[in-house]
Amino acid sequence: MEIGIDSFAMLVTDPKTGHLQSAADRMASVLAEVELADNVGLDVFGMGEHHRENALDSAPAVILAAAAARTKTIRLTSAVAVISAADPVRVFQEFATLDLISKGRAELVVGRGSFTEAYPLFGYDLRDYDALFVEKLDLLLKLNDAPHISWKGRFRPPLNGEGVYPRPHQDRLPVWLGVGGTPESFARAGTLGLPLMVAIIGGSFDRFRPLVELYRRAWQVAGHPLVKQRVGVHAMGFVGDTDEAAKEAFFPGWLQMFTQAGKERGWLPPSRAQFEAMCGPGGAFLIGSPQTVAAKVLAASKALGGVSRITFQMSTAALETKAMQRSIELLGTKVGPLVRQAQVNKE
Repeated sequence: MEIGIDSFAMLVTDPKTGHLQSAADRMASVLAEVELADNVGLDVFGMGEHHRENALDSAPAVILAAAAARTKTIRLTSAVAVISAADPVRVFQEFATLDLISKGRAELVVGRGSFTEAYPLFGYDLRDYDALFVEKLDLLLKLNDAPHISWKGRFRPPLNGEGVYPRPHQDRLPVWLGVGGTPESFARAGTLGLPLMVAIIGGSFDRFRPLVELYRRAWQVAGHPLVKQRVGVHAMGFVGDTDEAAKEAFFPGWLQMFTQAGKERGWLPPSRAQFEAMCGPGGAFLIGSPQTVAAKVLAASKALGGVSRITFQMSTAALETKAMQRSIELLGTKVGPLVRQAQVNKE
């Protein structure tokens, strides 16, 4: 199992002082985080895409390119690229360039995004939400196969064999399909033969098993090689020397982020009791000591019928610099080895 971290390069307000982080300081800490993740042996680093005042990740390929220059082995991916509101030609060029800079470490996780601000920002109608994604994903995948294609769609001028360059260092860019809870998205990933990345930010892992099985059935019906099938999970996670240390470092930022999201989406205000339940054995938060987190990672994989990759979203703890560094260190040096040893023992 591959283990990594995802970042939204979030700006967090210090609950003690009310002061907002400096954008330049936060960006520097993001790059330090990916460099540390590389040094402690984590497998992958993902950068999200948001077009909001409290996030710095509107241009993920730029941040990942800076990270590529500071790292050696860690894979670098979007998490997710909002392909619906972007030009697939440009997205392909950006990540192919990243792949050259990193000498073959670039990947793409593409999706429609959990926030919708990108659509009006770039002139798209939310009524075309599904159609935009289907068409633009089709174009991206075709560009990944060949530099010269003939293509026509509704939302972009046609291509008539113009060359799309540069080409990546890898034969093709790995493209994962990022999904939430829509059955059609799981089935689409299976039909297209794409690796699946499931965002699970609440509830339990068990409830996603039927959707993951839908993906596996669609994959089988489409006749894709089973050996290439991959399921990944993006989840809230944080590691501390003790369960309490991890929770205390993560909770304030989580509360801040989900209070704001709740106001926008009409959710009930988040609570400490809700947080504690999500950190418990049945919840989907991978938060605690190395032993606690390793056990929950293995339980999540079992609940979903086998997982190839898990990435931790821990940027809500951005203000806790030392705790953040410690979490990354423990994830690479303790949790990863514990998980892999358990898998070896099982085999």
